[in-house]
Amino acid sequence: MRKPVMAEAFEFYHLSHYDTWLSIKEKSKDAIELLDKWGVQPNTRFATFSFNKSYALYQSKEFARDFLKSPAVNKVLSSLSESWNPLSLDSLEGLSVETVLCSVLSMGFFDRLISAGVVRASGHIVKCFDECVGDYLVSDELRKMLVWDESDHYELFSETEKKEFLFRMFKHLVLGGTINQYEDELQPYLDVTKLLYKELISVAKDLNTQQVSVVSQVLKLEAKVKETMVFPSSRGHEQTFFYLIVDAVKRQVKVWHHVWT
Repeated sequence: MRKPVMAEAFEFYHLSHYDTWLSIKEKSKDAIELLDKWGVQPNTRFATFSFNKSYALYQSKEFARDFLKSPAVNKVLSSLSESWNPLSLDSLEGLSVETVLCSVLSMGFFDRLISAGVVRASGHIVKCFDECVGDYLVSDELRKMLVWDESDHYELFSETEKKEFLFRMFKHLVLGGTINQYEDELQPYLDVTKLLYKELISVAKDLNTQQVSVVSQVLKLEAKVKETMVFPSSRGHEQTFFYLIVDAVKRQVKVWHHVWT
């Protein structure tokens, strides 16, 4: 009897010349300063890898497991963060992989913030009385809309729209880190969201229709052992996340990892 042939594992190779932080800085020094001001930069890690074989979305769980088991990946991520530890076998068994919607291409997606009164026509974010909502001190209608289901604007974006990677990125940046100096105006948030989105996402134009579409696939990874969160941190928090942004055409994958501390 012939032995079953084991599928070839995905293998990963660090592309050290792809420096996301450097690329952002070259495009906008203001963006780096803002990410630091919002408390995002100190606990954010970026990395880019190539991989060895073709990838399709149905392989996302296999791809993620091989990625997290990869010695090359763990070596790089360990060098970027002292707190990084390779996942145990138990953790890998509890790995969940969410496919994140990623189809929005226009920042006009956020125009409704002005028409709905979250932001004034001048671009200034409307203030409100201070409220503590979870870990956040909410003092304006934008953050209130993002984190409080009692906000008058909580349903301004549908549940499907809130699952879009562009919306998630915008929310991550607005909420920032534990030490966050918030903006009074909307535009800095939009500018940095647009820059980072373009940095991480790949698009392509259909030669027949001339339509531009996103070709990247975005995966969000988490792992639990016996219902206890262990990855990307032992403390579950919406501002602790680990995204893989996969470009199957180029056979490249980018990491965006942030920990709320």
